[in-house]
Amino acid sequence: EIKIKTHKFILLTYDLIEKFPKFELYGVSSQLRRAAISIMLNFVEGFARFKPKVKLNFFEISYGSAKECKYLLFFAREKGWITIEEYDAAFKMVDDVSAALWKILFGLEKKIGK
Repeated sequence: EIKIKTHKFILLTYDLIEKFPKFELYGVSSQLRRAAISIMLNFVEGFARFKPKVKLNFFEISYGSAKECKYLLFFAREKGWITIEEYDAAFKMVDDVSAALWKILFGLEKKIGK
């Protein structure tokens, strides 16, 4: 389920970035694109690892990328590049992903005794 939610968030993010000003191509647009895809890539890589502490590291990076997306979406909203409705939809999606990642992180930390 987390992979499906993350994938949908990435697709939405790519659509929203199309609305950003062209001068942001190598700035906020690039950073949001990389942060969004990083959520999935680090989650998948962590899932593929066998050692719990290594898994934890990748899942923490994934969680951090989700938090980064939250701020970048807020910034885009403040600049007027996306509407409040678009912001609300994207923020809810990434917030759901963040919550799922937090649950996984918490469970794994308990398991390894961290």
